[in-house]
Amino acid sequence: MFKRDRLLIKNLLQYSKSYLSKSVKVCGWIDSFRVQQSNGIAFISLNDGSCLKSLQIILNPESDEEKSLLGSIYEDGTKGVSIEVIGEIVESPAKGQVIELKAKIIKVFGTVNAKEYPIAKKKLPLEFIRKFPHLRIRTKTMSGIARLRNTCSIATHTFFQMLNFKYVHTPILTGSDGEGAGETLNISNTLGDEPFFGSPVNLAVSGQLHGETYAAGLGDIYTFGPTFRAENSNTSRHLAEFWMIEPEMCFINLKDLIDIAEDYIKFCIKSCLVSCKDEIEFFTEHHKEGLLEQLSKIVDTPFSRMSYTEVIQTLEKEIDEGRAIVRDNGMVHKKFKKLAKDKHIFEEPVFWGCDLGSEHEKYMTDKIIGGVLVVYDYPKEIKSFYMKENPGGKTVQAMDILVPNIGELVGGSMRIDDYEELKTKMEDKEISIPWYLELRKFGSVPHGGFGLGFERLIMLVSGIENIKDVIPFPRYPKHCEM
Repeated sequence: MFKRDRLLIKNLLQYSKSYLSKSVKVCGWIDSFRVQQSNGIAFISLNDGSCLKSLQIILNPESDEEKSLLGSIYEDGTKGVSIEVIGEIVESPAKGQVIELKAKIIKVFGTVNAKEYPIAKKKLPLEFIRKFPHLRIRTKTMSGIARLRNTCSIATHTFFQMLNFKYVHTPILTGSDGEGAGETLNISNTLGDEPFFGSPVNLAVSGQLHGETYAAGLGDIYTFGPTFRAENSNTSRHLAEFWMIEPEMCFINLKDLIDIAEDYIKFCIKSCLVSCKDEIEFFTEHHKEGLLEQLSKIVDTPFSRMSYTEVIQTLEKEIDEGRAIVRDNGMVHKKFKKLAKDKHIFEEPVFWGCDLGSEHEKYMTDKIIGGVLVVYDYPKEIKSFYMKENPGGKTVQAMDILVPNIGELVGGSMRIDDYEELKTKMEDKEISIPWYLELRKFGSVPHGGFGLGFERLIMLVSGIENIKDVIPFPRYPKHCEM
């Protein structure tokens, strides 16, 4: 088994007392460097990316010979410089840290010109560092997000593997539009004058349809990979490329589907609270006040559940009783302003059959529920062709999970399992995916699944408000720099 010849700062801090008086080697990047003018003692804050916290290194050479072993650090020491340090672990007299490293030998790997380094300052707006996607990982915020992504990724596989789901790799290139919405990014390569694949191909908007084929043989599966949407949206909640977790399950009902989605979300949050405690505390202090408390509440509280009809009735009641109002663009501004005083303003109207917007979703989670809300049984007209109808035919067995400050985190449904019913639906909507329809001809079963936007999950656990800051290299309209 591979063994590093250096010690990770995470392990050193975790088992700090066991390393006292021992000689160790660490490597990393300087977070800060300062020299006391009175006595020449220097202090380095070093981070290697393994954890949020940095290790304090003391430079206190007592002779010219000892100083020579520290190399060029006094000349080159500045934020971002990469170094190797060998020294002795000693108890720290400083408050808030148990140990520090008394340096004996320092080797400088890579220097930094502080005047040219765009992220040399400690506090930089996320909008600014977004301009430097190749460098922003070196900030505490972005490295913290990367560790949260790692933890949630591992938690995803752990959760579904514990339940005996099989991980399926669905294709990125596909000939179908999974949602039937037409928001696909097309592939235009050719072989001579002919299309490369012989027929139109696009980047997958979802792994769901392909996932259903494997669920029909394996029972329960999940996918976890990138998806693509040609949606011309430049909001804080949308990307052209993002990651999705999409389980598909056989022999279940809608309640089962909601239960497993709730359990999965809570499992990921718990994993972050345990494995990324320092990161959560950092984001609570620097980005979202009350984050730690909010995440703990989500884990400890059953998700509220309301039908779509109940949500509409609730929103209409809020309007009728004067706590909210729908903007009237035809009304004189001063008159509307007076009418809307002390009321929440909805930009879009509320009525049974409307597609709930993010403003309606956030109002429900933030003002009505004060937590996570599961909405189920949506009007069939506003949902996808493959969703199973409820008795009566007005609504489908669909569900969305809405979370505070973000809105929709999960969207799922029971799938139509009857051949003739799905055939009629697809013909009505002029959708032709013969292989998908054929799944219902041979041993079809009650089945369903959901999709969870991974970046929105990271927004939830980090408190970061813009989705462009929770993915390593964001792609959105007119932006694909690297």
